[in-house]
Amino acid sequence: MGSEESDDEKPPHLVNISSFYLGKYLVTQEQYLMIIGKNPARWQDAKLPVEQVSWQESQIFCQKLSAKTGKQYRLPSEAEWEYACRAGTTTPFYYGETLSTELANYDGSYIYKSGVVGEQRRKTTPIDKFLPNGFGLHDMHGNTWEWCLDGWYEDYQGAPADGSSWCNEYSDYRVMRGGCWTIKPDYCRSANRTRRSETNRDNNIGFRVVCEN
Repeated sequence: MGSEESDDEKPPHLVNISSFYLGKYLVTQEQYLMIIGKNPARWQDAKLPVEQVSWQESQIFCQKLSAKTGKQYRLPSEAEWEYACRAGTTTPFYYGETLSTELANYDGSYIYKSGVVGEQRRKTTPIDKFLPNGFGLHDMHGNTWEWCLDGWYEDYQGAPADGSSWCNEYSDYRVMRGGCWTIKPDYCRSANRTRRSETNRDNNIGFRVVCEN
């Protein structure tokens, strides 16, 4: 987990991850509407990812989905998310050393290393538009940022080694992963991480869920 590319991704370290189930797709507007009863997304379409959902609201979704199904749903820990994104790879992206807009939804006016200029879609894309990674998961790079359970720490010094979430009682910032449609490809790397307040909503922030049983 982690990389040498940014201080907040250091130090790279080994984590033991227990098996878990992660959503193949970002939570869609159709699914969010079914559980919550409203759709906050800017671009209304059943098969687009839901966005403009705060971390706190994602918790409510998980609680209601758990109550409705009798199974336990939650956000992934940051370690689980990176493990799932990498899908066994060690390159910056699960596609390899660089990224293209044929593979993910990000701001194609920017390039990463040997990449080429691509498309600027300026909005979210359907959850099954792009090829999945080696674990069969879609949109782990780009489309919307994804909330994780963890609180924000400036680096990995003292981080859990068992894949569990890392709570920060001194901050209301929560970790986001994966990049989004507004961002350059560097921020879509498997190891990249950023933060927002747990009350923040934006049209480039969504989430996917873990099922514990």
